[in-house]
Amino acid sequence: MSTKSVLAEETTVPPQHTASLGSLQVFSTCPSSFTTPDSYLDKVIRTAQWSEQAGCTGMLIYTDNSLVDPWLIAQIVIENTSALCPLVAVQPVYMHPFAVAKMVASLAFLHGRQVYLNMVAGGFKNDLLALNDTTPHDSRYERLIEYTSIIRRLLEERLPVTFEGKFYSVKGLTISPPMISELMPEILVSGSSDAGLAAARDMGAIAVKYPEPPDQCKTDVSEQDGSYGVRVGIIARADEDEAWKVAYERFPEDRKGQLTHQLAMKVSDSAWHRRLSEIGSQASGNRDTYWLHPFETYKTFCPYLVGSYERVAVELARYIAAGYRTYILDIPMENALVTANWRRPATGWLVR
Repeated sequence: MSTKSVLAEETTVPPQHTASLGSLQVFSTCPSSFTTPDSYLDKVIRTAQWSEQAGCTGMLIYTDNSLVDPWLIAQIVIENTSALCPLVAVQPVYMHPFAVAKMVASLAFLHGRQVYLNMVAGGFKNDLLALNDTTPHDSRYERLIEYTSIIRRLLEERLPVTFEGKFYSVKGLTISPPMISELMPEILVSGSSDAGLAAARDMGAIAVKYPEPPDQCKTDVSEQDGSYGVRVGIIARADEDEAWKVAYERFPEDRKGQLTHQLAMKVSDSAWHRRLSEIGSQASGNRDTYWLHPFETYKTFCPYLVGSYERVAVELARYIAAGYRTYILDIPMENALVTANWRRPATGWLVR
């Protein structure tokens, strides 16, 4: 009987070092410097170390106008772990593609470590307007394709790079030190819209979705090649009621948050934001494992799976069966990461 480790939330058991997750990639998420500024550096270090002990491939580091620079956080993560890969969010309006390639190559040269890149096409509307970026939704993905192409070529090619596109052009450009080929970054991008999916295919990137309920996933596993992932939070306990108690304590009712979410929905051009809002409006109100309350109260931007280990594992198994091999988990609570084992008996998946 095979076993695989998975990241789960728990509060009473210290994390233990675990084996590889096999064909699955699991990423945690770095705490926010905006919402948790106190002792922030310590929180980053602890979360990175928990994540590594739990067997994660890496840790997502967000970027927007209100947050600490993600590349500085990536440096901290590398200095305080032995193998965890920073998954750095990269927004074209913040950096030229040369600067991104230079950063990736420099971290590989200095530390012998790999980073992953989470390519961001959009962002909060007011953030983009403050930077005078009025590029339409689908055009932002066209720009992102060019941007990523230049980064890849600078890292992969040894000859000077010349590129002439709609949004970027470079002539005879090289980076030094040259990139270490064994540490070439993997690329992720949001794939919840048609434009995002097309960009992911063009860039050879992992398309990450904000998923619908597992029973509504229409992905054909025969067409999957491991290049798809989901962004989801997990709260699982041995007892179903205990899991929901933790969930409601962490995400209580919040009328102000609901109004903020509704306001954001009116100005957002995000496909995944609209789709999750539609799913939430159609919810029965029952206590389902797939839970959108944190999203609907503007506390996070992904759905949650809540329940007993067995119930959550069954829902995760549906995503896995649909071909999703990369999982980006939501920001963990303080002292809330341990590993659990997945084992697949004849009757289904269990999480322990």
